[in-house]
Amino acid sequence: MKQWLENKWVISVIAGVLLGLSFPPINLSFLSFPAFILLFYLSDKCDSYKQLAYYSYAGFVVWNLIGTYWLMMASLGAGIAAILANSVLMTIPLCLAKFFTQKSESPILVAFLQASAWVSYEFLHHQWDLSWTWLSIGNAWSNFIGVIQYISLTGHLGITFWVVLSSALAYQVFKRKQKKLAYVVIGIFLIFPAWSFLLFESETKSGGSDQTHVAIIQPNHDSYQSYGGMSGLREVVDSLFTLTERTITPDTELIIWPENAIDGFIFADSRTAIRIADSAKAWNKNFIVGTGLYKTYPEDTELLHRGTLRTGEPYNVFNAALFVDDEGTISDYEKGNLVPIVERIPFVETLSALDVFGWVNWGEIAGFGKGSRPDMIETESFSSPGLVCYDSVYPSWIRLFVQKNASFLTIITNDGWWGDTSGHHQHFAYARLRAIEFDRWIARSANNGISGIIAPNGAIVQKTDYWIRTGFTGTVENLTTQTFFTRFGNWLSLLCLMATFFGWGYFTFTSRKKE
Repeated sequence: MKQWLENKWVISVIAGVLLGLSFPPINLSFLSFPAFILLFYLSDKCDSYKQLAYYSYAGFVVWNLIGTYWLMMASLGAGIAAILANSVLMTIPLCLAKFFTQKSESPILVAFLQASAWVSYEFLHHQWDLSWTWLSIGNAWSNFIGVIQYISLTGHLGITFWVVLSSALAYQVFKRKQKKLAYVVIGIFLIFPAWSFLLFESETKSGGSDQTHVAIIQPNHDSYQSYGGMSGLREVVDSLFTLTERTITPDTELIIWPENAIDGFIFADSRTAIRIADSAKAWNKNFIVGTGLYKTYPEDTELLHRGTLRTGEPYNVFNAALFVDDEGTISDYEKGNLVPIVERIPFVETLSALDVFGWVNWGEIAGFGKGSRPDMIETESFSSPGLVCYDSVYPSWIRLFVQKNASFLTIITNDGWWGDTSGHHQHFAYARLRAIEFDRWIARSANNGISGIIAPNGAIVQKTDYWIRTGFTGTVENLTTQTFFTRFGNWLSLLCLMATFFGWGYFTFTSRKKE
């Protein structure tokens, strides 16, 4: 065994396997600790940053492959590209961790800066057009709600900080054989879960007087067949209404249809939209409906757009949610976080600006339009967003809705693209983090599953099976609380970013001064 652990390839691959197995649905989250200890050990065994990046890359590919192999179910080429590219980026914070090890003799300072470097990497990786949040360390712990309640203060990147800091300190103990340092490790390791147990609320029933009765529809249409295998859009809508009529009760206030429920693109004043509005008025109920949406612009618009209608109006297409209130008034929300390459070309606005000769019609090939406003359905009784799929893994975006007084969160998604793989299990589990971060009930409608209702402490109140046609009713409580994370946002991430920047700057400056 000792000989194996002298082999850099073996160390790297074992670390990658452990990290991959730490994510749902396997739920061996604790494996993230030995995985990072091995990565820090690999860092010390490598003589240069180049060598560290070379050897660690294999482990990061293994981690990405185990954790997100299902990406290749939707698109083989794009899935492989995403796995290989994301693995490259992961070598950056590990090389920064090696830098801090080389520059400081203080084990606690080194561990703090190493944890800060990884949090900074995850935070920055969430901010750009190639953003990929799926393998944030915090996501691995989404099914262990009892020990992560503190994310209502820190956000889910607080879990990343806890895991990497504890692992870095533990490695320093193994390396230096210091008993006093071991006590620090134990303290750091235990303080975060202990904090969570103090914050944990075991009540999962919506017992308050201010409740919203919801009907969640899971139509189970096959995304790989045009109109879900039906004859056309009319039959799709008929199918949705048939299931809805069987599901709703007289108490139902909000009906939720999933992403891509309307299989195609419609205008907000189309016959399909009017049909939904007429039903909303007749039933005295509100709707959130996932659909593709056409939107037009003034003829002199400078915004990127897909093309021009016969009327001369520029138009674009969006992955969207229609909001229809019980009076038949229609509004919409345009998805704000688009999957890179699959839904939108990264940096397309920049590429368009650089193309001064207009050689390429960037609007035509850009993909979906990108929403920029946190629009919600707002009634006298409740307010809620229609977060579309990928939106749900961006807490900074969701925070805008909660700050606008969203009383509960609605997530609509279509996880059928990935088949019966880890993908839909992970996506459902990650919604539990949003419930805790914002102290909000979550109503989740997924085309093929998993649909459900999640309590503010992350507990699953109702949950469907995957790939079945069903609908169910439930209640969510309308809340107005504002968590520390809601009020102050990414304070921990920004603190880590500053620590990483100043730590790197200070040690770089002092090293050059000595030379």
